[in-house]
Amino acid sequence: MRRILFCVFLFFGAASWLSCPVTGNQIPERTVLFLWWNVENLFDTYNDPATDDDDFTPEGKLQWTEKKLTLKQMRIRHLLSAVEARPDYRKYPDILAFSEVENRRVFEETLSQIQGVSYRAIYHESSDPRGIDIGLAYNPQTIRPGTSKAYVVPLEGKPTRKIIVAGFSAIKHPFHVILNHWPSRSFDTRWSEPKRIAAAKVARHIIDSLLVRNNKADIIVMGDFNDEPDDRSMKEVLGSTFDADRVKVEAKTLLFNCWSGYDEIGSYSYKNRWQHIDQILLSAGMLDKKGLYAPRGAFRCFSFFRLLDDSGKKPWPTYERRKYTGGYSDHLPLLLKARIAE
Repeated sequence: MRRILFCVFLFFGAASWLSCPVTGNQIPERTVLFLWWNVENLFDTYNDPATDDDDFTPEGKLQWTEKKLTLKQMRIRHLLSAVEARPDYRKYPDILAFSEVENRRVFEETLSQIQGVSYRAIYHESSDPRGIDIGLAYNPQTIRPGTSKAYVVPLEGKPTRKIIVAGFSAIKHPFHVILNHWPSRSFDTRWSEPKRIAAAKVARHIIDSLLVRNNKADIIVMGDFNDEPDDRSMKEVLGSTFDADRVKVEAKTLLFNCWSGYDEIGSYSYKNRWQHIDQILLSAGMLDKKGLYAPRGAFRCFSFFRLLDDSGKKPWPTYERRKYTGGYSDHLPLLLKARIAE
């Protein structure tokens, strides 16, 4: 059945790309659409001797071939096309960030074949042993870039992904995004929690440094935090809360967690329970209806039937228990549709 669906997907996917009109120069819109997605191991097929990527080669344990990579890239582009086709968006994300990307080349190659938008990448290599990074891209027709920097998380033993901060402006309104992919919960949560707390401290330092310069700064914090909103790293260290009014009062210490009041599925499923380890958090400046701001209903965990497996209870992954299934990713993407004040 999956093979039949795969063939249908190839046919209709190719047809849709051929028929998709090129939009040309766009007038900057008064919305900024953000997308965060853990795309689950977007690897090329080459063996990089500097990283532990041997499994993701044709000869490796996962038998990662050019055909599988091509399908993976098609699925990512299909997801972005699905966002663009939604009546409440009608455009590709202005800012997108993927975690679990092997390198800049495969990231740019994946985005280069999207008709109607020419993304530009901001890419910082991490020190992760597997070589996976966070890839950031923006639409130059709607967004103007500023400076960016990658921060190392100080850990004993194996290093982890860097935390990225990047400045942008939309219709002359400045904002910053902070991107995270914190250490996993593998083996034992209590054993791994100190690593995520260390990452939270770095992210909090970045936020504090931006707020010192401008206590009303528009800051969007996105990532796969590998912790839930109420876990210590998020709630106590980063300052995550579901209470928007508290954020407005305690703007120097708290961030609004966009999962607040959201009653649909989560972004990740573990033991048949939806989790919220992928998150978007906002500074008080994003709640004041000045400059860039997030109105009610701005956040969504984006999903449709193709993104879920046959059970409909979890994302359809590319691999499951190291067996190839050909799906999109083991995570669902998050979207934030922010507005720019008149």
